[in-house]
Amino acid sequence: MAEDKDKEKQTQNQGQINIELDEKVAEGTYSNLAIINHSVSEFVVDFVNIMPGVPKSKVKSRIILTPQHAKRLLKALHDNVARFENAHGEIKDYEQPPIPLNFGPTGQA
Repeated sequence: MAEDKDKEKQTQNQGQINIELDEKVAEGTYSNLAIINHSVSEFVVDFVNIMPGVPKSKVKSRIILTPQHAKRLLKALHDNVARFENAHGEIKDYEQPPIPLNFGPTGQA
């Protein structure tokens, strides 16, 4: 009987991932600009915090995704924004002047 319960518990836990969130990561990083680049094999998303009147900023976090995960992220963001707007109303988007981006000196290969 106890053996059957153990097997049932193992079956329920199969496919579950235990994800740990340490204290530093849990604090999060604020970003008001995302720069996205891609190659055939990956998407690179750089998160930046641009402050008004400050001409320089640094990438605060970089996430590298496979194209498949990038597409899943796009769908998850779309679904979550739709749920947010259903609960709180439409998110207003507004025009901003383009931000001139400079990633430092460029080289040639």
